[in-house]
Amino acid sequence: MAIQQKDKGNFGGSMADSARDAANKTSDAAKDAASNVAHKASEAGSYISHKVEDATSSTGSGMRSVADSIRDRGPHEGMLGQASSAVADTLDTYGRELEERGLSGIADDLANTVRRHPVPSVLIGIGLGFMLARMVAK
Repeated sequence: MAIQQKDKGNFGGSMADSARDAANKTSDAAKDAASNVAHKASEAGSYISHKVEDATSSTGSGMRSVADSIRDRGPHEGMLGQASSAVADTLDTYGRELEERGLSGIADDLANTVRRHPVPSVLIGIGLGFMLARMVAK
């Protein structure tokens, strides 16, 4: 009878060890899967970021091209000439900024402008919101 008790105790310990091993393997597999998912998400984010920067650069180049077209084909004299020249200069400036610094550079400039001029910035925001609401309501 003493031998049977000893065997039962050993069997219980063996089952506990097997359960621990299975839990450790499951935990390791879950960690590996989570690490794999995180790595794939990081790769996807990097790819998307690269594509956005490429698109931003292309947009900047397009803006500069439109600016050149306005300069070539727009009026050159009088009030309309001054207006078309100002529009072309603005498009060229912001197109160059997009090409060189990307969206983050434009966002930094915008944030600095809002900090320097908070009241006009709020008024412009209200005006743009009003215009957008009118456009959407129609």
